[in-house]
Amino acid sequence: MMLTPFILIAALVLSILISVHFAEVIALRVGQPYGSLLLALAVTIIEVALISSILLSRSPGSDAIVRDSIFATIMIVCNGLVGICLLIGALKYNETIFQVDGTNITLGMLITTSVLVFVLPMYTTSIPGPHYSFEQLRGAAIACLALYVAYVYAQTIKHRNLFLPPRIFGSALEHSSHKKPSLKAAIFSGIVIIFSLTAVVLLSKMLAPYIELFVNEIGAPKEFVGVLIAGLVLLPESISAIRHAASNKMQNSFNLALGSGLASVGLTIPVAALISIFTGITLTLGLDAKSQVFLLLTFIISIMTISTGRATFSQGMMHIVIFLAYIRFTITP
Repeated sequence: MMLTPFILIAALVLSILISVHFAEVIALRVGQPYGSLLLALAVTIIEVALISSILLSRSPGSDAIVRDSIFATIMIVCNGLVGICLLIGALKYNETIFQVDGTNITLGMLITTSVLVFVLPMYTTSIPGPHYSFEQLRGAAIACLALYVAYVYAQTIKHRNLFLPPRIFGSALEHSSHKKPSLKAAIFSGIVIIFSLTAVVLLSKMLAPYIELFVNEIGAPKEFVGVLIAGLVLLPESISAIRHAASNKMQNSFNLALGSGLASVGLTIPVAALISIFTGITLTLGLDAKSQVFLLLTFIISIMTISTGRATFSQGMMHIVIFLAYIRFTITP
């Protein structure tokens, strides 16, 4: 029995490494930013399926799973992942560069959707508590989906150049040194990614009881289980983002990190809203005062980080400190 969690962890790490490898094969085939977008979409769709199954189970506290999981995702990607990428880039290259315009689009949409979903429910008066009425929830869901569709259109068609690393943008001479994979290899990679990412979610779910036991032993609230599981599910994107940062492609890292946060809100909320409306489940969406402070601080520092298109070691440290403080206050609220 004692070996079970270690076997699950080993299988989880193997699945993550497989998914990252084949995601990079597809990225080489389709080019950036399509590679980053596909990986973010793949992980988010599976995450949506997992959240939906928990929500439909109607277990105690399941009405808050959407809020807890998405908020944890935002804090992990905007602070933990971005902070690590900035530190790696700064330590290796002194400072890292990226495109302000493209990153601003992603961050702006993430801020807008997060406020609509997690902040406004605390100040509406139609129904008491941190909830939306069904009409308000429907409107918020439509807004989130519309913004995400607009983001995908901007990233892949209308403003694609704004999401490419500065070293590539404007220079036809800079190409990847890797050979472009064949279409057959890309299709095979896509199939493998579906299975490997599904394995990541299933293994994370199997690890949940052991994680819950660990959380109980350290005396943390149940919300911390969602944080740990969200971290596990995000590992494929995290590894890929860190590898891009080590290659001095911070723009790709931002596309993965911030794009994952936006995809989590933009795709999960519409699905959760449909489930809520058709089943009568009332979603708990509003964040408490402490979490709102963390959300506000995260977005203020994120705006400062991307305002110049250059990031240094000190900016990475700010994001890391915010992330560690979030973990600390989640464990001991």
